Amino acid sequence: MNQQRKWPKVTTRVHITAPSMGKSITVLNEKTLLHHISGPCQKSLTEQGYYFCTDPGCDVVYFGQDNTVIHSNELRTSVWQKSNNNQATICYCFGVSKEQAENDAKNKGDIKAFVLEQTKQSACSCETMNPSGRCCLKDFPRP
Repeated sequence: MNQQRKWPKVTTRVHITAPSMGKSITVLNEKTLLHHISGPCQKSLTEQGYYFCTDPGCDVVYFGQDNTVIHSNELRTSVWQKSNNNQATICYCFGVSKEQAENDAKNKGDIKAFVLEQTKQSACSCETMNPSGRCCLKDFPRP
């Protein structure tokens, strides 16, 4: 019999310190994790808070309150924070690469403006598409 998992709600804003970063971060929504791990129906995930690690020197992408870790090779999504590749996706909703975002910032282009407008129109799906579960706009380089 398949049991429903109860996950902490993002709105509770539970904070925890990431082991490798020493920074306070917030809990992920269940659907974020389920959309990015490989074979979520075969994974045995415990009922707890899971968090996203942004440290580029760490292979852990998600970690749980019980010290469960999910590494980048256990995901079906490439995580730009863990990649040195300029073609890595920075905006998962609209397919913008790090290189495109950097060029846009240097040339005062309109990519970031487009993403901002789509976000204002609620046309993005950051919570599901972005492995971090949050909006990418903070990740765009500044001119």
